[in-house]
Amino acid sequence: MPYDDALEAVTGERAHVVLGPGAPRPLGEVLTSLRGRGERRLRLVLPVPGDVHGLPPLPGLAADAVEAGQAVVGDSLVLLPSAATTETVQWTALDLPAGCLAPPPVEGTLRALSGRLDLAVGDAARTLAGLDLARWHPEVPALLAGLAGRAEDPGLPPDTDPVAVSVLTRARRLATVLDLALADSPGAAVTAGQMAAREDALRPLGDAVREATTAVWNWLPR
Repeated sequence: MPYDDALEAVTGERAHVVLGPGAPRPLGEVLTSLRGRGERRLRLVLPVPGDVHGLPPLPGLAADAVEAGQAVVGDSLVLLPSAATTETVQWTALDLPAGCLAPPPVEGTLRALSGRLDLAVGDAARTLAGLDLARWHPEVPALLAGLAGRAEDPGLPPDTDPVAVSVLTRARRLATVLDLALADSPGAAVTAGQMAAREDALRPLGDAVREATTAVWNWLPR
């Protein structure tokens, strides 16, 4: 995908501004300058409490990245989304000192990722069926059953491997399932133990969704 098309796909209709040393700069200008600094690849990281793999060991970065929910990691800097409106997205740029490199990402084949998603879905469905929780949304089983539907356009380049498109489409549908399943239904009574059981049952599925999402966006054609 040409650089200008890729930048447009990332920014959409909102203005993206990077905050850091000096005056705020447009995201496109920052990304262009990175090429002169030797950057050749940026990776997506979706950190959560207890799993910040992929982040460089910069003091304070893990907590900030977990709060932001995502980070873009290069060899010389990290970009964190810090604020967003309907018109603007603000990013915070953190320069990395020499030698402060992120650990290599966990990478596997697209088909292996697809298989891990299938296993996580099956395990979650069986576990959820055994939980007597008043707040389960009745649409969740139907969403799980409909995962084999036609892959949608997830915004990947047009020449992307169809397996990557399928994996990312399913991961997004499963993210919707997770949002519904973890939400509290109005008027339903759930004990702390039931809430903990629900979260424990869904944690492996959430991990698989994060792994699949980051791996697809970080995937490079072989």
